[in-house]
Amino acid sequence: MAEALDDEYKTRATYARVIEDFGGVRAFVNIVEAEKRYISALLGLFERYDIAPPSDRWTGAPPRFLSLLEACNKAVQAETDNVAIYDRVLKTSTRADILSVYHAWREASLDRHLPAFRRCAERKGQ
Repeated sequence: MAEALDDEYKTRATYARVIEDFGGVRAFVNIVEAEKRYISALLGLFERYDIAPPSDRWTGAPPRFLSLLEACNKAVQAETDNVAIYDRVLKTSTRADILSVYHAWREASLDRHLPAFRRCAERKGQ
């Protein structure tokens, strides 16, 4: 769960920085809110199992991008990486509640976030 939470922290911080640097770009605005929900769900699992969650090492330290196109392309890669992380962590538990969260977030990255950032990259690349 620590790896998944760290990735969600990183993604939230990165997308918030993109919004700060380039304004309210729709894909980033919508998905940064989703990242907050994912973090909350993961923190709930840590609490349920009485495990101390890792601290958020990404606050104030997200990457910056020279252009919105670069940010969109990096977001495509980040969501692709996110799916790979969930593919990996899905093999680490047999607990239904944990698996449910992992499956939901994996599907969100694959079916909603990744296509949104691909569209963002296509629009900004023209």
